[in-house]
Amino acid sequence: MTRHEDRVKAGPGGVMTDEVGVVTGELDVVTASEPDGRAAVLVRYADADEWYTVTGSPAPVPPGGLSALHAEVLGRVQEGGGAEVPR
Repeated sequence: MTRHEDRVKAGPGGVMTDEVGVVTGELDVVTASEPDGRAAVLVRYADADEWYTVTGSPAPVPPGGLSALHAEVLGRVQEGGGAEVPR
């Protein structure tokens, strides 16, 4: 399984999750490949134990690959506005 993880500060309006709605602040963001060829995108508050599914995950991996998807997700998180995984 390929996995990318970074810590970023969410922009105003944060990130939309399936489990708890919007999360904000310093977040750990993970984009990981799944066996079916899609990618799971998860967030958690920095150094917390519980991960949340970013709305729109799992998502197809774009032609640029998993790293391109992760970079796009990070950009959206930093922009905020209830960011979701690109489709």
